[in-house]
Amino acid sequence: MAIERELDRNGYVSLFREMIRIRIFEEKVHELYQAAQVVGKAGLGRGQEAVPVGISSVLAPQDLITSTHRAAGHLLSKGLDMFSLMAELCGRRNGCSKAKGGKLHISDLTKGILGSQGIVGSSIPIAVGAALAAKMRRTGQLVVCYFGDGAANQGTFHEALNMAGVWKLPVVFVCENNLYGFSVRVDRCTSVRDIAVRAVGYGFRGEVVNGNDVLAVRNAAYRAREEALSGIGPVLLEFKTYRWDGHMEGDPGTAYRTKEEVEEWKGNCPIKRYKTYLLEQGYCTEEEMVSIENEIIEIVEDIAKRVMACPKPPAEWATTDLFTTGEIGWV
Repeated sequence: MAIERELDRNGYVSLFREMIRIRIFEEKVHELYQAAQVVGKAGLGRGQEAVPVGISSVLAPQDLITSTHRAAGHLLSKGLDMFSLMAELCGRRNGCSKAKGGKLHISDLTKGILGSQGIVGSSIPIAVGAALAAKMRRTGQLVVCYFGDGAANQGTFHEALNMAGVWKLPVVFVCENNLYGFSVRVDRCTSVRDIAVRAVGYGFRGEVVNGNDVLAVRNAAYRAREEALSGIGPVLLEFKTYRWDGHMEGDPGTAYRTKEEVEEWKGNCPIKRYKTYLLEQGYCTEEEMVSIENEIIEIVEDIAKRVMACPKPPAEWATTDLFTTGEIGWV
């Protein structure tokens, strides 16, 4: 499937719609967590919406992604249904993983979603394996691998990128560098200023991009997609961005970063800056953007009500959808 590089007016507006949809969805998840309706710890990506939206805008339906513990933006922008995702996060039987996965184990192969991952860095070798399969089968699929700055220091990162470079696989590595791996700032645990420079050690190109500029993300992703699918080899894209919230719900993030730092990054909000661009270019009016936002708020509120009305799974579901059945003993 050919992906158009240039956007028309509707294309520009759709980027705004997707970013605001992710933002409103996660704000509702935050509310539900506060009301003790979310199972486990929700990891929000508020402030990072430009990265998944810009990336997904150049992906074909058959393209694949692997995701992380901060997955909502990746999954929604790739086509996962908001209702099934919210139901999963709230432990309802209608969830996309039947309430068995929560935020850490969400997949939908019909949408090209190979799964969110709970182990830091584990999405990287999975993506390389999928890219190798795509190359061997000649399917023309691209694999996008999302991970954070913390995962870039895992051994799996180096092993997987090395093999991807050796085999010139159709994979784009997307590092969302939001400056913190839980509570440790990236410059305290990473020997290089830019993670993207590591790509040269594996024989392919790396690029640093403003992760709060959705058009810059889209342009970089388009170039990387063309390059990876042409047989040249992988690309490592590092998007400089910032998460407004703590590492997870329950972590205020105040022990390891200042209020001033957070407010400074909020002032560089990807949605706010894109609103300004749309107005300056005449692609959308303030009234149209308010209308889009209100429409999505209504949709998400309705989804939340339907999710709360869904039953929780019965106890007997605990023994279904397993790889092995029957009694397991030591041999």
